[in-house]
Parts: sequence; C-alpha cells; structure tokens
Amino acid sequence: MKEQVEKIKKEIDTYKAESQEKLEEYRLRFISKKGKLSTLFNELKNVPSEGKREMGQVLNELKNSAKAKFQQLIENLEEKENSFGTSSIDLTLPSSYYTLGSAHPITSTRNRIVSIFEKLGFNVSEGPEIEDDWHNFTALNFPPNHPAREMQDTFFIEKEPDITLRTHTSSVQVRVMENQKPPIRTLSPGRVFRNEAISARAHCVFHQVEGLYVDKNVSFVDLKQTLYYFAQEMFGKDTKIRYRPSYFPFTEPSAEIDISCNICKGDGCNICKYSGWVEIAGSGMVDPNVLANCNIDPEEYTGFAFGMGIERITMLKYQINDLRLFTENDIRFLKQFRTVSS
Repeated sequence: MKEQVEKIKKEIDTYKAESQEKLEEYRLRFISKKGKLSTLFNELKNVPSEGKREMGQVLNELKNSAKAKFQQLIENLEEKENSFGTSSIDLTLPSSYYTLGSAHPITSTRNRIVSIFEKLGFNVSEGPEIEDDWHNFTALNFPPNHPAREMQDTFFIEKEPDITLRTHTSSVQVRVMENQKPPIRTLSPGRVFRNEAISARAHCVFHQVEGLYVDKNVSFVDLKQTLYYFAQEMFGKDTKIRYRPSYFPFTEPSAEIDISCNICKGDGCNICKYSGWVEIAGSGMVDPNVLANCNIDPEEYTGFAFGMGIERITMLKYQINDLRLFTENDIRFLKQFRTVSS
C-alpha cells in the first residue's frame, strides 16, 4: 500500500492544470468521492491493526497535500487568466457598436393594417398557402372557364391539377365561413402567388390582406364607411378616395377603391400610371352563391368583402416607386426603416 501512496504522491506533485478542464480532471482523479484517495482510505480496513495508525497518518498527509495542490492549481490558473486578460484587452477602448435590426417595411405595414381594422372589431384568420380548387376557386363562385383558372395566372402543383398555390387569401375567408356561424368579422393577411411577370408594379409572390364581414342587414354603406375609415387612418385625413364599379366573381355589386397618389401628389408618375390615382383595394358585397356554398343562408345574412395588396399600400405609405426593392434584401434600402415601429 505504501507503494501506491508514493506513486499517487508523485502524480500529484507533477500534475499541471492549464485549463478548467484539466483542473476538473485533477479533482475527479484524486480528491473526489470516487477518486484515488478515497479508494486508499477504503483499503485501510485491510491493513493489519498494528499498522493502521501509521498508515492512517500517511493517508491524511497525502489527502492534505492533494487538497493544497488543488488550491495551488486554482490560484495558478486564475493568475494566468488575469494576466492574459490584462495584456490583451485594453479596457479604455470604446465599446463595439452593434446596430439594431428593424421590422421589414412589409411587416410594419401589415401590422399597421391589422391594428386599424382591429379597432373596428376585425380579428385575424390564417390558412394554408397550398390550397385545393374548392377553397381557392369554386366556393368563391369562379366559373370553370374563368380566366383566373388558366395557367398564366395560377401556379398548379405538378401532377395535382386541383391543388394550387393560393392566388388570394379569400380562400381563408371560405374556411372561416365553413367553420363559423355569423356574425363574422375577420381579416386574412398572408402571402399569395400568381404567375405574373416581375416589374416595378407586379411580382409573382406578394402579400394580401382581405377582410370579411357577414351579419344580418350588412349593406354597401357599411363597406364604404369601413374602407373610408381605413384610408383616412393609413394615409391621412387629406387623402382623396373614389369608388369605381368593377367585377369580381365572389362579390356583387363590386367596386375598386382608389386614393389620390401621395407619391406624385396627383401630378402623375409610373406608380399611378400618370393618372393621379392609385388603386388600393377591390371590394363588394359577398355574392349569395358564396354564402350558400359555405352553408350560410343568403336570405338571412349579407356581407361585404375587400382585399388589398400590402406591397401597394407600403409603396404609397413610404413613397417607394419600385416593388422589387422589397425582395432584393438590399441592406441600404432596409436601413431606412430602422426606426419604423413593427
């Protein structure tokens, strides 16, 4: 046993710890409950009675020596780390400048639109981006031969002719009406996909927000006042608004909403096509066929719906003249919105 003690004593004396890992390795090897010293103390019971006292003293000395060595290793390591820190770090230097990110302008505009309509009692509904024909077209009163069903407008999933990337978030409204009884007042923001050429005014991937209100005695006046309130809140009290008759398969009557172009102030630019007016939304009274398709009695309930492109609203709000800037990830462009609240 004395040979074991001498061997361990030599290991302790020559041990070096240049890192926290080595320091922990020393503790586990020698002075932990399962270390070599504990093993020696357990073997003390096998020593003859006449030699136990002497061997006990030897083991105690070894234990104290091991603990003293451990403390010395700790101090040496701390001294080394402090010395390294003092020589390599100049505490008088200014701190590093870290720039904060910001919400993307599309996100900021989406949140602003939602907050405006939430004041009118609208909640937010979301749905899948990959849709079936029923929710994307048929339930919304699109005839089988409607141009929007053609390949030049819609992305169809290969080998699945009835599965598409949604072309509008109206599909979410269908899902809401199928699963909820009136009154319904919901807003459906999200990303949509159309097979269109990319330009300053159009993109094949963009964002929409669509609203739906279904209840008893809902009229076109309610629609006009709702969108009038939105335009005034979003673009300012001086914004001029006009309604133009239009056609959508899922609304009747239908109207498009224009506001005075706040980029050129009505003088004419490429965004307003030099007319002084910019379309911001399509709208109308929900077609009775759509209500019936969603198991809502059109004799008892009426409703209105509207939809707008978030990119278009953002361009007008922040006077941006090229829609492609939103997807190019140009840090010089995005830095301009650092102070924009999300």
